[in-house]
Amino acid sequence: MTQFDVYMNPSRSTKKAYPYLLDIQSEIVSEISPRIVLPLARRSDFKEQAMKKLTPMITYDNEKLLIMTPQISAVPVKILKKPLGSLAHFRDEIIASLDFAISVI
Repeated sequence: MTQFDVYMNPSRSTKKAYPYLLDIQSEIVSEISPRIVLPLARRSDFKEQAMKKLTPMITYDNEKLLIMTPQISAVPVKILKKPLGSLAHFRDEIIASLDFAISVI
């Protein structure tokens, strides 16, 4: 598994709101089964929660999405099937959102 890979959200109860999961866990700790993920939400569904630093907007697969940093979670590695792509080119924005959430930098 590679850091910043995007996966389809397999959860029936949350995939409508959060269609994708972003794996943010470092490959160095890949032997740990739960993976730390950030849900990706359609911007059109979460306009009121858009905060530039905390929930940065990105474009993925021709869709405007918010990285929902406040909803950070861990999921079993087995639910993350084949990666759909990567958001490694948004690394700075992802790390900045985590920094902002933790220390308001």
